[in-house]
Amino acid sequence: MEAGIRLYLDENLSPRIAEQLRLRGIDAISVRELGYLGDSDENHLERATRLGRVLVTADTDFLRLAADGVHHTGIIFGLQAAHSTGDWVRKLELICFVYSTNEFKDHVEYL
Repeated sequence: MEAGIRLYLDENLSPRIAEQLRLRGIDAISVRELGYLGDSDENHLERATRLGRVLVTADTDFLRLAADGVHHTGIIFGLQAAHSTGDWVRKLELICFVYSTNEFKDHVEYL
């Protein structure tokens, strides 16, 4: 079975999460790996959308962008303090195998 969702992890999340997800067969990249540290939230969301990836973040600014009507391929939001690296990996893995890309368009999912 192949994961239906591809992920783009914001810079506030550890790149280890993306590494662990890839070991589980999920297409995940991190901002750090791409070399876009310090880029604006708007650029990150636009890039994730252009690449057909769901943005994963702990930054509430992305929730504001979504509430303001900025279109995106999906946002997954969680509080860093509430989730260990293992929690992020397990929950993101489940989301990637349960949902399809179409179901995530302009959708915000909370961990």
